[in-house]
Amino acid sequence: MARSSSSSGDELRASLAARRDLGPDYEDSLVEGFLEKMDQEIDRRVDERLATRAPAKAPAVSPSVDAGQRLSLAIVSLVAGVPATIGITYSDLGESLLAFILVLLWAGIIAVNMSFVLGRRRG
Repeated sequence: MARSSSSSGDELRASLAARRDLGPDYEDSLVEGFLEKMDQEIDRRVDERLATRAPAKAPAVSPSVDAGQRLSLAIVSLVAGVPATIGITYSDLGESLLAFILVLLWAGIIAVNMSFVLGRRRG
């Protein structure tokens, strides 16, 4: 930090010496140049402090292809299963046959989804 303070002081002394040499006509340009250098120094110091204090960034979590495939399969299962259930329910089947078909339909949908999920975990 002491080095930065002395470089800031050196910059200020150099700006004042240049003002004496060049005269008051160049004062605005010299002040702007000095302030720009100080602004850069402040930015550098802030970046330095933030770098020492900031914890290591955790990698961004991106959804995997598997997650998208699981969601797609779930949506397709519901889109196929719900209308099939409604259609079967309003058919003229006997109660026992109706219940058997509905259980078979949803057991098949569940089995397909479970086999997809479990197969992906092993692979």
